[in-house]
Amino acid sequence: MLDEKAQEVSKVQSFATKAAFRFGYGFAAGEADVRDVDALLRQVTEADAGIAAYAGPSFADRAQLMRDYLKHKRAAKKGDAGAKPLLRASNKERNALRAADMRRVFGRALYAGQGFRERLVFFWADHFTVVPKSRLEQTVWGSYQEEAIRPHVNGSFGDMLVAAATHPSMLLFLDQVRSIGPNSKAAKNGKKRRKVKGLNENLAREVMELHTLGVGGAYSQTDVRQAAELLTGLVVGEDGAKFLPRWAEPGAEDVLGKRYGGDPAKMSDIEAFLRDLALHPDTARHVAQKLVVHFISDEPDPKLVDELTRVYTNTDGDLPSVYGAMLDHPAAWVDLGQKARQPFEFMVASLRALGIAQADFDDLATGQVNRGLNLPLNSMGQPLRSAPGPNGWPEEPEAWITAQGLASRLQWALAISRRLGRDTDPRDFVELALRELAGGSLKFAVGGAEQREEGLTLVLASPEFNRR
Repeated sequence: MLDEKAQEVSKVQSFATKAAFRFGYGFAAGEADVRDVDALLRQVTEADAGIAAYAGPSFADRAQLMRDYLKHKRAAKKGDAGAKPLLRASNKERNALRAADMRRVFGRALYAGQGFRERLVFFWADHFTVVPKSRLEQTVWGSYQEEAIRPHVNGSFGDMLVAAATHPSMLLFLDQVRSIGPNSKAAKNGKKRRKVKGLNENLAREVMELHTLGVGGAYSQTDVRQAAELLTGLVVGEDGAKFLPRWAEPGAEDVLGKRYGGDPAKMSDIEAFLRDLALHPDTARHVAQKLVVHFISDEPDPKLVDELTRVYTNTDGDLPSVYGAMLDHPAAWVDLGQKARQPFEFMVASLRALGIAQADFDDLATGQVNRGLNLPLNSMGQPLRSAPGPNGWPEEPEAWITAQGLASRLQWALAISRRLGRDTDPRDFVELALRELAGGSLKFAVGGAEQREEGLTLVLASPEFNRR
């Protein structure tokens, strides 16, 4: 439901304002307005400026860091005095890497100048959610977006599905590394040694239920079981995903009426299955629905969903074509206010509006990142590494516009306004941050604020700023 103050400014919202709020991270001083759909799409189809400015270590490098840490830990436990300083140094490096990952995620959204691309990266990373459960998974977390999501935002859904479903972060999160074919050579040897790992259906179920066909899609428990057998052998190696034929269930599997695999089992069989899922009609509608719900409304226009589904089907899941269909449709440009900015989006939009210098942001120390970014996100209810489950973050505004969440936003907004807004006139700030969205009552309150930081906080805490 639209807030009354947000309703005050409906009917007068410009294209640039809708583009900035609905498909980007708001306004920033000195940044040119987005004037048309082609300009928005260029943010996706041009080179990825975010990864160019904030590249991070690969999965292989991160895994090596974790192996070094564990080696030093084992040596220290055995009484090796020389291992203790190495363990401390390794642990410090892991903590610094976690902070650097958070700095990279924020930095790309803040400074890349490709707000729509960055919003899509966040959307797809949430669609293919991974939640680290161990120190290893925490250490490699930052490589997931870079290797599985970002390279495919401007490509095909099938390519992204294969990359995400077979990335080590996904395999670890959904326990695929523990799944062994019941009749595989490894299982038979395990029975002899009384070390038996069983079949795990997590990856198969989530790939069909969450990533492709959707809840209620055209699959059965038998399909899940057969897909789980097909996925056996897919595990994590030192440098990334690898396939172990000895772990794979022998023979072919029938999934959704099609036969895959055989003897010998191969990684290509798994990829063929994933690519067929990407082209399924249920996948086309599921993806279309999720895009519209995330960017526009929790009650999406059926005609808009139908159009995205049609384009997805006709282009074999070409994502820029689907984005273009969404942006070209009149239903994408209805009045703002139907969605709530999630905490990460709120924080990025606030920092952009206040104008934190990139050099200052890049120089944030590990402790400053934790205090200024991690802890506030946690308090607002969105710790980026800890989504509530494999289905990602909730979309409905009621999940975010809560008493505790708003109190945390207000507290952070006041603190950041004091730090960054010393030279900012709140009366100018409300015009920069909200343009025509700023209602008369908000402008009056901001102009009458006794202290500068109070006026800035009123803008950041306003319904107009917190909805899109």
